[in-house]
Amino acid sequence: MSNHNPEDNLHPDDRINRDDGRKYWETVEADVNGMLGGIPLVEGFSNISRIDLQGSRSFLAKLGIGKQQGRRIVGSALEGGAGVGRITEGLLLEVAEQVDVVEPIAKFTASLRGKAGVRNVHNVGLEEWQPADDIRYDLVWTQWCKATLNPDGVIVLKENISTSGKDLFDDEDSSVTRQVEDTKFQSLFQEAGLRLVKAEIQKGFPKTAEMTLYPIKMYALKPRAGP
Repeated sequence: MSNHNPEDNLHPDDRINRDDGRKYWETVEADVNGMLGGIPLVEGFSNISRIDLQGSRSFLAKLGIGKQQGRRIVGSALEGGAGVGRITEGLLLEVAEQVDVVEPIAKFTASLRGKAGVRNVHNVGLEEWQPADDIRYDLVWTQWCKATLNPDGVIVLKENISTSGKDLFDDEDSSVTRQVEDTKFQSLFQEAGLRLVKAEIQKGFPKTAEMTLYPIKMYALKPRAGP
């Protein structure tokens, strides 16, 4: 009898199941270690969150956003898929006067409610979330919500990328890691009416003989002018 699973023939995108993804995240501990898949507990990787945040901070600085002289603090930022608010607390509250978060798992955002600088916490999935008509953002982290941007706003997408030459489906959390050529992302940016203003691979992540992380790529996007 064959052990072949018919789903193995499907494109990774066709295997994504939002319900499976949420079930997985409901089992995860509401802390940084849980958000990063246990990597901070691996020997040699305890500083992974700090390195990740510093790379994000440097990327924003190249876009003119930051608290150092010559850079600007934005009025309003949004973190999509915020988890426990690692990015909100470690980065966005430094560079924005107010931060809204969107995260479907309520236990992850419990500590963010009432926190200084956090304006709204929306416990829904990004595919269900609708921004208020009177709110616009200067900075959106991970989610392309073009209609919610201020005229000079910027969207930052930061994702793992596959070096295997193909998109990879993860059965555990029902997610897809895109290939380094990022043709899928580029087509999505085009369809969303966004233009790429900056992209780079984050540097400085540790690696050991036993483990190497996927590369991480950062994209800065703005609405494309014209139809």
